[in-house]
Amino acid sequence: MTFRVIKGTFHVVGFSPDGDSIKFKALDEANWALLEGKKVQLTKKTRYAQLRIEAIDTLETHFSNHHQPPQFANLAIDRLLAFLGITDVVWNASRTRVTSAKDGTEGFIVSRTTEVNGRPVCFIFGPNPDIQDGQEIFVDTKMAKKSVNYQMLKEGLAYPTFYDGLFYDLRQQFATQAQKARKKKKGVWSVDTTNSFFQVTKLDDVTETHVLLPKLFRRIVSYLLQANGVFDVQQFLAYLKKNSDRVLVLNKLHFTHLDNLIEVDPTGKIRLTEKPEELVFLA
Repeated sequence: MTFRVIKGTFHVVGFSPDGDSIKFKALDEANWALLEGKKVQLTKKTRYAQLRIEAIDTLETHFSNHHQPPQFANLAIDRLLAFLGITDVVWNASRTRVTSAKDGTEGFIVSRTTEVNGRPVCFIFGPNPDIQDGQEIFVDTKMAKKSVNYQMLKEGLAYPTFYDGLFYDLRQQFATQAQKARKKKKGVWSVDTTNSFFQVTKLDDVTETHVLLPKLFRRIVSYLLQANGVFDVQQFLAYLKKNSDRVLVLNKLHFTHLDNLIEVDPTGKIRLTEKPEELVFLA
C-alpha cells in the first residue's frame, strides 16, 4: 500500500486536541497537493492542517460542547501528546483549550488521501531521519505497528473505527490488537458498555456514566440535542434511520445501516449488536 510521507511538526497551543486529532504543519506545504481527495484545509496564518488519525476513535472531549466520561478521554489525549514528545502542557480551567506547551515537536505522517472536510487521513510517527520528506512509502503491518495509531489501540485508549479506505491487512492487524486489549481489559475496555445493554434517559448518562464507542456517543448526543434532552428509544432509532450510517458487517459480509445494529431490550435499554472491529463504515 503506497502512501506519501509528509514531515512536519505537531502543535497544540491555542487549540483543543483530543486523542485522535491534532494540528500538524508540513515542512514543505507543496506535499499536501500529493494527496488524493479534497484539498487540505490549512489555518490561514499558521498553515496548520487538522489531522484525522486512521483506524482509531478516542473518547470525545468536546463534541457539540459535550464530552464522554473524562477519565479515559483525558488519558487518551495525554498519551497522544506524550507519544509525540509534547510536554509541559497547560490547559484552561475547563480543559477545553491548551494555553501553553512545549509543542512544535518533529515527526511525520503517512497519508494517501483526505476526507470530506479536507483533513489528511493518516498514520502518525515520531521523527525518522532515514525517511525522506515527500517520498512514496509502502506501509505494511511492520511499519503500522510503529505508528501512534497502533500504540493507542494497544494501550486500550482508543476504539477501532474503520472506514472503507483502510486496507485489509492493516485493518485486520488493528482489529486483532483491539481484541487483545479488550481481553486484558486495558483502558476503555475495563468499563466499556458498547455491546452490553445500557440505559439512556438524559445526556449525563453518556457524558458521565457509560463508556461506549464514540461514533455511537455522537449519534446519541446529536439526537438528544434536537430532542431537547429527552431520550425516546423508538424516536432515536427513527433518527438513526433518517440520518443513516452505511456499514459493512465483516463477520457476516453484510451491508446494512447503523440503526439495524441497535438492539432494544424490554426495559428500553440499548446496545450495539456487533463489536466495533467487525464494522467498516462506508463513505
